[in-house]
Amino acid sequence: MSRTITVEGMSCGGCERTVEDALADVPGVEAVSVDRTTDSAAVEGDADADSLVNAVEDAGYEAHA
Repeated sequence: MSRTITVEGMSCGGCERTVEDALADVPGVEAVSVDRTTDSAAVEGDADADSLVNAVEDAGYEAHA
């Protein structure tokens, strides 16, 4: 299953890596692609949307599923 979430507050490549790492640690995530220019993260796997949002928020960014 593929899911895209909105991530606000990323301003550099380091931000993208931080969000990518946070999402990759969520159980059920198989692959992640983060793009600060579109304020989005594409996630492959069966992870729960709330878990994805919480992981991004715990990393210091605002997220919406």
